[in-house]
Amino acid sequence: MIRRTLLSFAILAALLQPAAAATTVRFVTDWKAQAEHGGFYQALAEGLYAKRGLDVKIIQGGPDVNVPQLLAGGAADFGMGSNSFISLNMVRTGVPVRAVMAIFQKDPQVLMSHPRRDINSLADMRGKPVLVSSATMSAFWPWLRAKFGFSDKQIRKYTYNLAPFIQDPNAIQEGYLTSEPFTVQQQAHFTPKIFLLSDYGYPGYANMVLVPQKWIDTDRKTVQAFVDATRDGWLHYLDDPSKGNALIKKQNPDITDAILKQALDKMKAHDMILSGDGRAFGLGSMTQVQWKRFYDTMAAEGLYPKGLDYTKAYDLSFVRATLQKFQ
Repeated sequence: MIRRTLLSFAILAALLQPAAAATTVRFVTDWKAQAEHGGFYQALAEGLYAKRGLDVKIIQGGPDVNVPQLLAGGAADFGMGSNSFISLNMVRTGVPVRAVMAIFQKDPQVLMSHPRRDINSLADMRGKPVLVSSATMSAFWPWLRAKFGFSDKQIRKYTYNLAPFIQDPNAIQEGYLTSEPFTVQQQAHFTPKIFLLSDYGYPGYANMVLVPQKWIDTDRKTVQAFVDATRDGWLHYLDDPSKGNALIKKQNPDITDAILKQALDKMKAHDMILSGDGRAFGLGSMTQVQWKRFYDTMAAEGLYPKGLDYTKAYDLSFVRATLQKFQ
């Protein structure tokens, strides 16, 4: 009887103990809420982060949001890396932040043209004017120069205003697979020809989760929980995006169902997520081989110094742990 009473008291005491406080993670995105961020919002909407002991707060990005700067200064805990250049640039400047997973196995960068007969590949654009942003001139433009013979004489300034492209039937310009082409269709009522750079061998991941080294060193459990929940969130979003989209529209009232749908359709049609390393090893996976390919390609064009320790740009252990867990 005494033993039973003591056991009852022990159970009651355990039940009355306060639950462990959730770990707060401030995650900053690279742009305003959109389908390209869908899996993160899906994980939040479905409580997948909360189930793993995380209180995730998604900070909406925008044109004036500098993700590496926010991470370096501690204004955000984790962040979104738009492309592989972000991670390598932080290595070059000595900022200890690593990519721990890559949602997009292909970089969504495209060049687009009007529906003209003389442009059927990237090689056909050689020597023709191309509207590109300042950031692009130190990103994929050198790759176009090396592989397809582009020259700086072709450069025309792209200021994120689509009017010059729409009004000029001979114009070519950069864009994001899920963004500018759809806007052109809506505003100009024609379908531009799309040339996805990754289809022509452009290496690099996109839509990565960036984590400061201090988190990796001191709280691997939280980093792993974020990776696991994000992976599930994206798998659920690909299957039924309704909950994620509801949260996206709440945070970004300017976005429409049509924009969200076409973006997800294109991500699926072009195998942005479940291809390459994502198909071979699981959603979000990265490999040493792909990172080396990206570094070697860009170092050969002088964008990075020879001998840079590019392996400091990423940590493969979290996506590997996720893979092993779900095998």
